[in-house]
Amino acid sequence: MLFKVLLRNLLRDVRGTSAVEYALICGMVILIMIVALQGVADVTTDMWTDVSDKTQAAIGE
Repeated sequence: MLFKVLLRNLLRDVRGTSAVEYALICGMVILIMIVALQGVADVTTDMWTDVSDKTQAAIGE
């Protein structure tokens, strides 16, 4: 009985709605940042691998 009352009160309460919305927006922004940084990391890794290969070829190893 107490659980039903608590659940009903929780579902009717709208005070935390903005906090949940902000948390979802923040989560999406962080996810987008991670995906973007992963793309930059791949390009940067490829660039430094190319530099390393060309340096080794110039040295003659």
